Parts: sequence; structure tokens; C-alpha cells
Amino acid sequence: MKVRRDDDGQGPIVTGFQGRGFRVRDDVFPDGLLLSPVRAMAWADAPDVEALTVKALGDLFDADPKPEFLLLGTGAGLRQPPRAFVRAVEALGIGVEAMDSRAAARAWGVLRAEERQIVAALLPL
Repeated sequence: MKVRRDDDGQGPIVTGFQGRGFRVRDDVFPDGLLLSPVRAMAWADAPDVEALTVKALGDLFDADPKPEFLLLGTGAGLRQPPRAFVRAVEALGIGVEAMDSRAAARAWGVLRAEERQIVAALLPL
């Protein structure tokens, strides 16, 4: 498992794409990527969007303060996550914003520059 911790104000930022994966500074995450304001973590066992569960995101929602919402990158194109997954995340008091993974990676950088308390789960491209 590859984990990258960033302690500056914006935290880890996606700086590019490589193959089906993501680049965060000098690290490449070839499969999927989980982001919090302080760390980037490989999501090697990322499920298909249709099989998403809260458990598949590990401890992503355990941040303090609690995230405002989850940026969900659904891969190369926008696919709607299962309604049960969205309801489970919303039951935790966290919103869900789904978009394709490239758009979610770009939105992550913009929102973190504003110091928004968010998390992201980016499925491979």
C-alpha cells in the first residue's frame, strides 16, 4: 500500500495522469486513489462503481473535522453510484458529488486551494 502524507495547507494534489492512474507529485497511483486533506493513499482494490460501499473507502471518513462531501471520480466517464451507497454516505452527514475521475481530480485541486474539508475517491481512468 502506498501512502503519501502532505502537511502543507492544501495537502496532496493530483498533478497529472499516467495510464489509468494518477500522479501526486512524484508518486504514481496506477489503480485508484483515495485523498484526504493530509494524505494520498493507493486504492488498489477499488471496486466497480456499481459495487461501491462505504466499507470500500476504508477510514476516509474518519477525518477531524468531518468532511463536507466526497468527490467521487467514477472512472473515464460519469457513472451514477448506487443509490444505497449515496444514502449510506449521506447518513454519515457527508454529501456525494460524482463526476468522471479527471474532472474530480481537477475539482479536488480547486476546492483544496479554498481549504475546503473534503475527501475524494478516484476510480481508475
